[in-house]
Amino acid sequence: MDAATKKAEVSRFLQRYPQTDQAGDEHPALQGCSDIPWSEIPGCPAGIPALFRGLLDPAAAPEAARVLSNTLMSSPFHLSAAMPVALRFLLRLAAEPDIPARSRLLDLLLVVAELSQPVDPEDERAVLLFGADNDHPEREQCRAVLSDHASLLYMLLGDELPPALRDGAVRPS
Repeated sequence: MDAATKKAEVSRFLQRYPQTDQAGDEHPALQGCSDIPWSEIPGCPAGIPALFRGLLDPAAAPEAARVLSNTLMSSPFHLSAAMPVALRFLLRLAAEPDIPARSRLLDLLLVVAELSQPVDPEDERAVLLFGADNDHPEREQCRAVLSDHASLLYMLLGDELPPALRDGAVRPS
């Protein structure tokens, strides 16, 4: 999905759920989210904080989760440049049992954990599908965030973690 499409999707979301654009970062999981210059990240619209706030609103949560997932993915097999920045907020929100779209967030975290794994440069098919690691620094950046939040990640995903994360790439502290 290109940047213009992402921006249009966020605009449609804000038109439908204007209350999400007016709230502050009251929820502890979103502390600092509005301070990030999201629109300066390549391919990222400015409305990301509203999407995160939308995850807290039972009426807006399903659509917020869908638009946020689409915005944070460059394609089905590629994480966007914004994902490493957004990941800490996704993890914090997913840790809250009363978040309306929590199951969608857990699914997204599984996808991020899987797609952030290194790609074997000798595996031509994997390189063709996922690209070479040196062309996708967001994977390593996401692994660093996942590592920093390893205990939380294990609590949330446990045995559902991809094998590389479960078997040593990320260990809880």
